Amino acid sequence: MHSRGTVCSAAPYTDIHRLREEHDVPLGEEARRLTVVVAPDHPDGAGLLLEPAGHPAVKPCRDALVKDGIPLAQFAVPDMEAEYERLRALGVRFTQELLAMDAVTTAVFNDTCGNLIQTAAQPR
Repeated sequence: MHSRGTVCSAAPYTDIHRLREEHDVPLGEEARRLTVVVAPDHPDGAGLLLEPAGHPAVKPCRDALVKDGIPLAQFAVPDMEAEYERLRALGVRFTQELLAMDAVTTAVFNDTCGNLIQTAAQPR
């Protein structure tokens, strides 16, 4: 996952999405960092790599995905409606409101770093 810069890197994921910073590696240039965040209850599980968006190909690719409404990543949540309301209360801006389909309910939001993220849950 690419972030715009240091300030944007981990904050939306640790402060809003309840992930925990597992690794934080300074790159030495302009205070850029590589950061890995993980679920606090699964620290040995999959991690999300947040890295600077300095490569010239990142911006046009990310802009095209956002323009077409395509999420860069998806997070599974146990209760989509509860997570949607929790995120809205924290000021998260959704680009796709709750959408209930047969097998899944989804919503898409802007992570404030320039990426669209989809959350999804199977109906209870």
